[in-house]
Amino acid sequence: MSQPNVVALSGGVGGAKLALGLSHCLPDDALTVVANTADDFEHLGLYIAPDLDTVMYTLAGLNNTAQGWGLADESWQCMAMLKRYQAEDWFQLGDRDIATHLVRSRWRAEGMTLTAITDTLRQRLAIKHPILPMCDEKVSTVVQSDQGDLAFQHYFVREQCRPAVSGFRFAGIENSRVTASVQKAVAGMDLLLVCPSNPFVSVAPILAVNGMREALLARNTPRVVVSPIVGGMAIKGPAAKMMQELDMPVTPVAVASHYRDFATHFVLDSCDAEYSDAIAAMGMEVIVCPTVMRSLADRKQLARTLIDRF
Repeated sequence: MSQPNVVALSGGVGGAKLALGLSHCLPDDALTVVANTADDFEHLGLYIAPDLDTVMYTLAGLNNTAQGWGLADESWQCMAMLKRYQAEDWFQLGDRDIATHLVRSRWRAEGMTLTAITDTLRQRLAIKHPILPMCDEKVSTVVQSDQGDLAFQHYFVREQCRPAVSGFRFAGIENSRVTASVQKAVAGMDLLLVCPSNPFVSVAPILAVNGMREALLARNTPRVVVSPIVGGMAIKGPAAKMMQELDMPVTPVAVASHYRDFATHFVLDSCDAEYSDAIAAMGMEVIVCPTVMRSLADRKQLARTLIDRF
């Protein structure tokens, strides 16, 4: 049985879990992961790409599986020294993780694109499947909140998601363009999977890249969204809190409504099967299966279920 060529759109931890499952089920040339870069930022003089790195470390088998981000067996001597200097230490950077940011920052200063940098890094980590940034231009998520506009990492990490959100904007998105690498992957895809990532701050910026949505819609292939909301909660991250503050019900129906003009299929966890009819009424075909990925076996099983479905 031939395998479909899959393009997966991913944020950080939740998306990386499914990306890992897919990487175990698909040949090297049959999976491309396109990752959100709108939460990238410069900190302590370094260019940091949290979602790209989470996907990269996960596919390399180097990630800290307990916390979901960063590297396993990390040390924190640099952070301890920053604290002693009374410098900014609110964003945790492990000693080995810093090497990634040092190399990326140096190569950017030398004129390499984020796409070229990411491809070089993943090859040197022996990752077989391509990982692509959503674009090479700088795009920054701004969280509109009751404390004013906040850069995403200030909201997410420094303020620990405490401010109430009222909306989001993507600074610089007007200058973004779909890269040649993403265009090539999309041109050859048989299946688009939107991983269970935050629809507002992980997937929305990817789809907002100039030409991205149009390129994906132009391919007459299934566009499958995996719900990040299960049993009235977000599996990871602040999506449920954001939905409450935006006066949205914290249900898969609300997520499906967000994608109703884009998705052809919507994946519900088995515990949310009651919402199938409401989502089908929006014109999407509903797939009901276990979607909570606690183990590698769970990741592989969900990936296999989705691949075999198409």
